[in-house]
Amino acid sequence: MREYLLTPSDLTDLWKTTRRSPYENSPPITVYLRHDVVKKAKEKYGTLENLEKEKAKARLQEDLYLRGLTSSRPLIFDYRDKYSETPKTDQHLEKERKTIFKSGSGKVVLTAIAINSVNAVVKCIAWLYTGSHAMFAEAIHSLADTMNQCILAYGIHHSLKNPNPDHPYGYTNFGYVSSLISGVGIFCVGAGFAWYHGIAGIAHQTNLVDLNWAIMLLCGSFLSESVTLLMAIQNIKRKAKQAHQTPYEYVARGTDPSVNVVLLEDLAAVGGVAIAGTCMTLSHVMSNHIPDAVGSLVVGSILAGVSLFIIKTNSNALLGRSIPETNKKELMVALEADMMIRSVHDIKATDMGSNLIKFKAEVDIDGRLLTKKYLDELNLNELLQEMKTLETPEEVEVFLLHHGEKIVELIGGEIDRVERVLKETNPQVRHVDLEIL
Repeated sequence: MREYLLTPSDLTDLWKTTRRSPYENSPPITVYLRHDVVKKAKEKYGTLENLEKEKAKARLQEDLYLRGLTSSRPLIFDYRDKYSETPKTDQHLEKERKTIFKSGSGKVVLTAIAINSVNAVVKCIAWLYTGSHAMFAEAIHSLADTMNQCILAYGIHHSLKNPNPDHPYGYTNFGYVSSLISGVGIFCVGAGFAWYHGIAGIAHQTNLVDLNWAIMLLCGSFLSESVTLLMAIQNIKRKAKQAHQTPYEYVARGTDPSVNVVLLEDLAAVGGVAIAGTCMTLSHVMSNHIPDAVGSLVVGSILAGVSLFIIKTNSNALLGRSIPETNKKELMVALEADMMIRSVHDIKATDMGSNLIKFKAEVDIDGRLLTKKYLDELNLNELLQEMKTLETPEEVEVFLLHHGEKIVELIGGEIDRVERVLKETNPQVRHVDLEIL
């Protein structure tokens, strides 16, 4: 009836019939005769010319409404820009890249690169001098560790990049990618070569020369590997305490992939050095090449176990692993503590990497409290007088549309406020998506 500006009350005395709706699962539609509708419009507005004038007025009011809506958009965007996350500037990113390797995970990784590089060279010299299969496995072990930790350093550096249209959630998961590549490298290069050399050592006897110098070099390697191992343990203890987890839970979840890789590699390195030294000593005392070759197989097996653990934890993280249940409950309690929210449903909180969280939930807004907040901002006496002036259905419609739009805007503002408060009180929450039930 929009074409003739008629209301349902104007059509009550007209002849009508019903027809099946062209849309599936929709109720039947009511059909009127056009000449009856035109006649009714002439009765209401006098002539068709008067009807056209009223339609022009209605179009003008609609245009004014749309202009007002358009003019309010910059204010909405300003509000969102004010409380949204500000991207890091190039200067800020450059500063972070320079300082990331001076403390925390970056410092641990760089220290491990330096120590493992020296150990790889020393062990290669000892292997060439002694011909020991266990020493060869240790040399490959240190070389693989050095290469993998270089990959980790690149991952830490790359993870600082700002979000962009292609990657709206940023690059924080790149640490998991580099750690996954590192785990595959440990398995293929470290474990593979160690197994191969161990099997070859069993099949073909090799005469070992004086091992005194080799064992002394292994002792030095044991001490240097222990330094980075202690650094990694201290870093994990500190971060586990911040995350309200035990060190074991922190490592098992792979929360900080870079430090986890260094920790596990150094644990394997310290154990591998002890095994290699023991097996070389047994071979020297027994004048038998078998213990030395078996040592190479054992070191390879240790590397394989470490690599499989790294691959598993980082694969789970890249698949979108949920945060611990206790942390999820803390976020739910924080949301329900807001007076505007009656209940929270369908919570999904996933780990984005670097201890950052993406949070999504459905919330039930208290409609009465929201409406009361809106009414508190109005002068109720003036609103009452305005309501008394309403005489036609059209005026009631305009009145309700105006206040309905304001309430919808208030709902959006309250959702933005709740999201902002949640991120301010929980700095690890980077992205929040709340949906209204």
